[in-house]
Formats: sequence, structure tokens, C-alpha cells
Amino acid sequence: MSEQGKGSASASAAAPAPGSDTYKGWLFKWTNYLKGYQRRWFVLSNGLLSYYSFLCLLFCCRTQAEMAHTCRGTINLATAHIDTEDACNIVLSSGGRTYHLKASTEVERQRWVTALELAKAKAIRMMNDQSDDSGDEEPTSQSDRSEIQGTLKILVSKLDDLSTCNDLIAKHGAALQRSLSELEGLKVPVEGGEKIKAVNERATLFRITSNAMINACRDFLDLAETHSRRWQRALQYEREQRTHLEETIEQLAKQHNSLERAWREAPTLSSTPSAPTTSKGSERPHKEEASDEDEDTEYFDAMEDSPAFITVTASENTQHRRSQSNLSGASGGHPSDWNQDDHMSPSCNDVSGKELQPRRQRRTHIPDKPNYSLNLWSIMKNCIGKELSKIPMPVNFNEPLSMLQRLTEDLEYHELLDKAARCDSSLEQMCLVAAFSVSSYSTTVHRTAKPFNPLLGETYELDRLEEFGYRSLCEQVSHHPPAAAHHVISQRGWTLWQEITIASKFRGKYLSIMPLGAIHLHFHSSGNHYVWRKVTSTVHNIIVGKLWIDQSGDIEIVNHRTKETCQLKFSPYSYFSRDVPRKVTGVVADSGGQANYILSGTWDDKMEYAKIIQSSRGGSGSEGKQKTVYQTLSPKLLWKKYPLPENAENMYYFSALALTLNESEEGVGLTDSRLRPDQRLMEDGRWDEANSEKQRLEEKQRAVRRRREAEASDALDEGREYEGYQPLWFHQRRDSITGETNFVYKGGYWESKERQDWSMCPDIF
Repeated sequence: MSEQGKGSASASAAAPAPGSDTYKGWLFKWTNYLKGYQRRWFVLSNGLLSYYSFLCLLFCCRTQAEMAHTCRGTINLATAHIDTEDACNIVLSSGGRTYHLKASTEVERQRWVTALELAKAKAIRMMNDQSDDSGDEEPTSQSDRSEIQGTLKILVSKLDDLSTCNDLIAKHGAALQRSLSELEGLKVPVEGGEKIKAVNERATLFRITSNAMINACRDFLDLAETHSRRWQRALQYEREQRTHLEETIEQLAKQHNSLERAWREAPTLSSTPSAPTTSKGSERPHKEEASDEDEDTEYFDAMEDSPAFITVTASENTQHRRSQSNLSGASGGHPSDWNQDDHMSPSCNDVSGKELQPRRQRRTHIPDKPNYSLNLWSIMKNCIGKELSKIPMPVNFNEPLSMLQRLTEDLEYHELLDKAARCDSSLEQMCLVAAFSVSSYSTTVHRTAKPFNPLLGETYELDRLEEFGYRSLCEQVSHHPPAAAHHVISQRGWTLWQEITIASKFRGKYLSIMPLGAIHLHFHSSGNHYVWRKVTSTVHNIIVGKLWIDQSGDIEIVNHRTKETCQLKFSPYSYFSRDVPRKVTGVVADSGGQANYILSGTWDDKMEYAKIIQSSRGGSGSEGKQKTVYQTLSPKLLWKKYPLPENAENMYYFSALALTLNESEEGVGLTDSRLRPDQRLMEDGRWDEANSEKQRLEEKQRAVRRRREAEASDALDEGREYEGYQPLWFHQRRDSITGETNFVYKGGYWESKERQDWSMCPDIF
């Protein structure tokens, strides 16, 4: 890491002692790997640590108001963690924000640490005092004003009482002094005269003190009235600023949606995605992730994301038609294209995969989604200052399906695997497997709501053995980190299994969701074993605007028996790209690396493939990279998305399969997601009851976890082993291909279902 600026002027300017309310000075702050540490002016005041750049401080800031406007960042010490890495480094972290700071000397570092610790302790005390004194709701301006006026009236009344007492004291004091003066005029012994004189002096002092007390009380009342008016103005200003901010956010959201609708309806921009223009920030190393420096800088996808190859379609007249690997528009393919004229062997096309009609009539609709006016901002603005783990997220942001059911949705286009199992050619089989891997994303294009997080031990089965020849089982095998295991076996010649752990990173403007774990697919007759991993999903417009989802990254599918590969590229949306949005391209190569098929299409609509008949090295592209030119036969349809059911926009944009996933089934396990009460209440449109039930289930799960932790602690104290939680239907095994340890199906579920013996199931609902 760079230590730029370390040799410059002193890292700290003259500042008050660390014990004072304000502490200022120079420190070096880590920005990124290009700039390293940069010199910043830090101000510690009222439990807040703020910093300013050197140039802004030098040229812009002449007043306190200008300083506030040029602040580069602030961290609240009440919720911050203070750590020291080495002799001169300080690490401050609060929530998702982390500052890496460096002082010029160890002594200077210790001064700052002392000041920060004192300020943190004071901030925590202030926060606790405020939380003890404040109610659940903020009082209105009128009630505040009435309370202040009432307090002032009481103070005025008390002051009147003191004034009355002052008059009485003055009256009786004057009478007392007159009496004493008369006594002094009488013929009394010398000792008696001296005593009377002393009493007279004390009476005078008492009257002076009483007058001083009354004057002090009057000054206090004047000061209270002055400060009360000042506090009232400040409070009113803060309320107006908050209201203005909320109105601005709401107006921005409306303008955003209006621009989006106008953009979508514009005929010249018909090829742009239905989502607003949004740039994708570049990834940063772990220290840079923590820094909020230069957060406003936007990064756009460069054109090097374009394919490294060009396809030339061979026509009957041997005239070549060129396209930038965008074959999705080259053929209006239909399922009828699968015939003897196709590039694929007849063995792959002897059965359509959907000839058998379901024996049971499945449901085709669910209750319409209630029209609740709620957004993320309306929740976040009322959660400021609260502990994040104690903020229950309502079901308003969910869809009435669990993550296990969403995982099962990957099987919507299972007929691709049925067809692949009948292929004699492993390369043609690879094309169908690639299409299946892309098809799992087709349901996400409109599905911006999050699924329910499964409870530990929750399961979900999908038994389509009689209808489509397969059975699927999912189980939540871990809660921290959340992990789900999935196993599918088909009578049509294939088995699929996976363990998925979801990792996510919030980047301010968007949320990146990264599924971790490999997907395995085994074909029984050929022994071909395919392995691949999912790409990154990105949810844009988290705070303001309409949510939209993009998929980006690369998928490498490997046949570990033949060593054949398929490289798929999911192109991220870019304003500067001329390609169709949501584009996917790929190349299927044999074990020697020779390309045999080109794949192209979009992950939300269809995929096509074309057989390569000749390849050659082409000219250099715009970036100076040499591209390969593939001459192919006409592209043919490989997969096409099913149309959404009627009224899907009011049913969470569920597909035909998704509508049936939460349908009640007899004989399922006691931990099945269909039996989850909060999810069922949400589907029925009873969201308030669903929220209450969701909180009950989450608290029940926390209580079970605390009990397990206590049992583990007791076992540790007693020196005995504690096994911990073990899933019912999956166990951990080391994978011979990937070398990873993951959960695989150990059997027993379908046998228990036949016996209807669920005595081993835990009570999680």
C-alpha cells in the first residue's frame, strides 16, 4: 500500500486536549490502491468524526457553514468500533463503513485513540439518555410548542411568587431595621448596643442577598425565554429540512419513473432495456470497499466486453452474412424447428419432453397482490439510529415463496435435460445443458421481490414423478451462513444436485447477489458429469426508483468425463453498448479446445445454437485484439421462454410453475414450506397477520439457536463433545471432482413419505 504524503507536514495541527469536546488535526486516510493514503483534516465533535480534503479546506472553507458543506464523510462514534492495527494505524468501523487512518507518530496516534474513546463513551451516554427520555413517536410541533409555553408559564408563576416574597422580605426587613434603629437610640448598656448593631448589619446583608436571588431568578427566566425561542427555531428548521428531504426523495422517484416510462415508449430507443440507465460500479479490493472516498464516481462498461469472435452464417448461395455474435435476431425459431433438418442428431428429438399431460389439474392463479403503498425509504427513515439486527423487515418486500421454492424453479425447463439425456453426441448434449443453465434466470427479469428466508431445517419437495418423471427435495442445512441443499432425480435418465450459499454486497446504488456453490448434473446412460456455477445477480435502484435486475458474469460448464467445455458470457447492461440487453453468448468446445457450436440469445427470452463449419483468424477489433471468425450454419432455436400466465403482473409475475409451488399438498413433511404460516397468510393477502406471524417464527428460531449455544457451552465446560445441528435428509461429503465439502442427499425422505412417518421432523413452525 502506498504511504503517499507521509513525509509532508505534521500529521496533526494544534488541537485541544483529547478530553475536551472538540479535537482537530491532520491524519492520513486510506482511499484506494491508486492513491494510497491521502492527507485529510479530521474534526471530532459531539460524538461525530468528520473529515475534509486539504484543497477544500484551503480554498473553500472560511466559515463554519462552508466547512459543513465541504465535509467528505462522517462516522458516528456511538456505534463505531475502534481498533489499532500497528504503531500508527487506527481502524474505525460502523455498519458497512470503515476508515483506515494513520497518524504521523505513535504518540499522535495514542492522542487520537484517547480522544476517540472518550468521545465514544460520551456519545453512548448521550444516546442512552435520549433513548430513555424519548417516546416511540416524535411529538408534533404543536405539542412541543404547548409544552414549552406551559413550562414558561410555570417559570413566570414561580418568579411572581419569588417577587412577592422579595416584597415581603423588603417590607419586613425595613420594619426590622427601623426597630433596630429605634433600639440604638435608647439608653442601653454598651454591650447591648453592639449586639443591636450586629443584628442590624445582618438584616441588611439578608435583604441584599434576597434581592440578588430574585435578580438571578429573573435573569434565568430571561435566558430560558431566549434559548427557548432559539431551540424552537432550530427544531422547526430541522423539521422543515426533514420534510423537504422526504418530499425531494418522493419527487425524484416520481420523476425517475416518468423518465423511465417516456424512455421505454420512445420509438428510437425500443431496443434499450425496460430498466433505467444505470452504470455498474467497478469492484474494489477489500480495503477499498470499506472506503467511501470517491463514491460518486461512476464506472461504465467498456466495449472490451464485446465477444472475442465474429460469426458468419453460410447461406445456400455461399454469400456470407455477418453479425456480431447476435444470433437471437437471425431466426424466428419455433419448437417445430427440431426436425431432421436440424443440426442436432435425431436421437435428441424423438420426444418433445412435454407429451405427457399432467394427471392432476394444478392451480393457475393465486390471490392478487394487495396494493399497499410502501417503499424501502419509508422504513429506513424511521430506523435511523436503531440496531439493524432488531429491525424486522416486513413481508411487503417479499413474494409468497421461500428461497427453497425459488431454487426448485430451476426445473421449469426440465424437458431440456430430458432431451439431453437422449442425445448420442456429448457436444449436442452440452448445448442443451447450457440452455438449461441460462433458462433458470428467465423467471428473474420481473421478480424484484425477495423470497422468504427459510428457517433452519425447513424443507420443500416437488413430486412430479407421475407427470414429468422427476422428484425434487430441498432442505435448509445451515442458517449462518444461509445454505440450502437440493437434490433431483429423474426417471428420464438424469440426476441434479447442488448446495447454494448466498453472499451479498450492498453498494449504495445496487445490491450484488452472488450464489456460491457448484451445480452437478449426471446423465445415467452416458456417465457424463457436468459441473457449473451461477453468475452474479444485481438489483439496481435499491433506494430510489423502480427496481430492476441484471445478470452478469461468466459460466464455465465442464463435462468431467469427456473434458468438453462451454464458455457462457452474460453481458452486463451498458448504456454505450449497441447489443441487445440481457445478452448471452457462448462457445462449445471439444476436449482439444476446438470450437464446435456457437450459442447466442438472451437470458430472459431464448437461446439459439449454430454449428461451426469453419473458423479463421480475423482482423483486429477496436481494442487491437484479434478476433476469431466462425462460419456457421443457420442458427436454430434451442430454448424459448414460456409466456407468463394471464394477470401475472398482479400475481408477483409468477410463472406457471411458480403458481403451483405453494399449492397445498397432502402428505408432505411437517417442515415443508407449504406449511409455513406467515408465507401462507401473505399469499392470502393478509399481510398484517403475516408480519406478526413472521416475527413469531423468527423469535422462535432465535430461542432455539440460543438454547443450542447454551448446550454447546455446557458441553465445552464439561469436556464432552457437542455434535450441533445436523440436517435430516442431507449429510456432508467431500466431492471427488471439485474437492469441496458440501451437503448431498443421504436418502430416506421419499420412504418416510410413503410410510407417512414424520416423527423425526423438528417443530419449526
